Amino acid sequence: VQLQASGGGLVQAGGSLRLSCAASGRTFSSYTVGWFRQAPGKEREFIAASAIQNMRTYYDDSVKGRFTISRDNAKNTVNLQMNSLKPEDTAVYYCGAGRPIISSVSNPQLYYYWGQGTQVTVSS
Repeated sequence: VQLQASGGGLVQAGGSLRLSCAASGRTFSSYTVGWFRQAPGKEREFIAASAIQNMRTYYDDSVKGRFTISRDNAKNTVNLQMNSLKPEDTAVYYCGAGRPIISSVSNPQLYYYWGQGTQVTVSS
């Protein structure tokens, strides 16, 4: 599976962006898809996941209520709608696909495939 992340950019605090992760080679239908981010000098951190086992969504507390992950099966994409953005949301955002167990959806090491990342910059 090859993943392509897009939709990043520069936005003012309080603004919104919509990231998209497109898959080629295989569909997302048999994978859990997660969004992660990595700021300079920091480790890659979990943001959100859409789990294939139960089709539920999971979020890190830092983005809960502001970000929404969703699947578009017709387009074979997984989107991340980001609202009420804060300067601390600034990072490179990555999408990943894998089959982690539910309790481990936040572990990036359990994702097999990764997109190239898209930069999100939130100005204050």
